[in-house]
Amino acid sequence: MDRLADYRGKRDAARTPEPVPPADVLPPSVGQEKIFVVQEHHARRLHWDFRLERDGVLVSWALPKGVPDDPGANHLAVHTEDHPLEYATFHGQIPRGEYGAGAVTIWDHGTYELVKWDDREVKVVLHGTRLSGGYALFCADRSSNKDWIIHRERLALPAALTPMLAAIGPFPHHDAGAWSVEMKWDGVRALAFIEAGRLILRSRTGKDITATYPELGGLGNAVGHRQALIDGEIVAFNDAGQPDFEALQSRIHVTDAAQARQAAGITPVTYLAFDLLQLDGRPLAGLRYQDRRELLTPLIPNGSWFLCPPTFPGADFDAVLAASAANGLEGVVAKRLDSRYEPGTRSAAWLKVKNVLRQEAVVAGWKPGKGNRAGLVGSLLVGLYSGQNLEYCGHVGTGFTAATLRMLTDRLAPLRRETSPFDGPVPAEDARSAVWVEPRLVIDVTFGRWTRAGRMRAPVYKGLRDDKDPTEVVREQ
Repeated sequence: MDRLADYRGKRDAARTPEPVPPADVLPPSVGQEKIFVVQEHHARRLHWDFRLERDGVLVSWALPKGVPDDPGANHLAVHTEDHPLEYATFHGQIPRGEYGAGAVTIWDHGTYELVKWDDREVKVVLHGTRLSGGYALFCADRSSNKDWIIHRERLALPAALTPMLAAIGPFPHHDAGAWSVEMKWDGVRALAFIEAGRLILRSRTGKDITATYPELGGLGNAVGHRQALIDGEIVAFNDAGQPDFEALQSRIHVTDAAQARQAAGITPVTYLAFDLLQLDGRPLAGLRYQDRRELLTPLIPNGSWFLCPPTFPGADFDAVLAASAANGLEGVVAKRLDSRYEPGTRSAAWLKVKNVLRQEAVVAGWKPGKGNRAGLVGSLLVGLYSGQNLEYCGHVGTGFTAATLRMLTDRLAPLRRETSPFDGPVPAEDARSAVWVEPRLVIDVTFGRWTRAGRMRAPVYKGLRDDKDPTEVVREQ
């Protein structure tokens, strides 16, 4: 069967610059990767020709409105005659009077992965310079093979995806060239899912927190019609330009949309993007960290409420750590340049080194306040998990504002229980007059050092962590 007979019958090789191979010439050999091309065609009516390599020819469709970039908008695709593979590089002027007369330019080109191909439906994943991701073509006319529809596939948001976590240092100075160092931001981890200019934010525990941070919606518009799943941190900066986790507390617990908009005007936040897990339907977790960063950096144009902060490959670790301390930052995170993204794993391929001792802790009880704290929480009794056991690790009595004490009193009231949830002893002076609660709330504290008894010395409350599962809170070694 001569698949190019229709093509040759419409063209005069002596009059058109288009490639017109003789009937007895076999198609050129091709590699394992199949090619695609989209050509902008200024014929009698402007359209775009969408062509996919298949069985030695370019199977072709004419798209009057071009390739759709929004999964919600399907476009007509008129099935046309197969074209020779040589047509993939053709650009020029088809003379007046010839079939398809007008200017032809290459709008995009690249390779594709085949998902499905039959007489009524074609599904591919494109890897081009302009187009990337999943596209489907399906025949819309049961009586013929002429009228098709082209549709951009939606990017599937993982039902449950827990971010990759960093282990505690020390940094391997002998192997510094294999690592990249970036600042550690004192905020709330969030995955950003973007499609067709729309943004969905999910916390580390999978909760949809999009409505809590309305000012971050502009990130979707900035990325445009790309599809992306980004890992990053939501941070509130103070007037000195330093991350302020205590200020962020006024935003974390807001769920009402009107209140969230009001809070955004008082304490705006910034989304700091530092990793890219999917792009235009392509999973990236298996790529090296340095390759994911190369894809992420040009994707995020620095805006008022979002940016892609720098990372420093092969840098002097001690110098970067000192710079973080000088700028009032919590510390740094070092990531192996060849590390893959491991969801839900606390991996030694990522190391965090802090300028101050900081620890998450589970609230298991509280002591009533006195004086100006009368009727409110006075201090918190906290613990850490060791295996299945919740072990006492300290008594937190400083760092609270009046508003924080009222908030904690309200949050802990419905969690009250009669017995201690700790699996070991609590010092008598701390247990005296204690009100025990179900271990549901997680707080963030700074402290001076660990005592021999495994307690935090002089812990200071920094904030509530609604994004953390209490059973995952262990001592950071």
